Amino acid sequence: MLHHVEIYVSNLEKSIEFWDWLLIKLGYETYQKWEQGISWKYNETYLVFVQTEQRFLEIPYHRSRVGLNHLAFHAKSKEQVDSVTKELEEKGISILYKDRHPYAGGKDYYSVFFEDPDRIKVELVAPTN
Repeated sequence: MLHHVEIYVSNLEKSIEFWDWLLIKLGYETYQKWEQGISWKYNETYLVFVQTEQRFLEIPYHRSRVGLNHLAFHAKSKEQVDSVTKELEEKGISILYKDRHPYAGGKDYYSVFFEDPDRIKVELVAPTN
């Protein structure tokens, strides 16, 4: 079982604004909070977001470089994928692969793909049954 994932971000305030509504909707709870970071926990697994030091901000994140490509979360249902998609659009967050949405992952794979403020790809996937 995964214990935790820690992600350094370019703007902690923007990241909190983005991730808080989504993670709470997915059943996570705020776990830890300090001046330079925050975490949300679901069961025994938690996600940590930490403000990157200024001296390391010169080279931005890109999912095609070595490292994290994306984070994928379980949705409770196709209806939850649709609801989150609507909220993303209302918030002005672009849906990736819109021409193939909600089947961008394949014909039997109901999901939505989008990006956080640092352009980390996020995926929300409905159960297949």
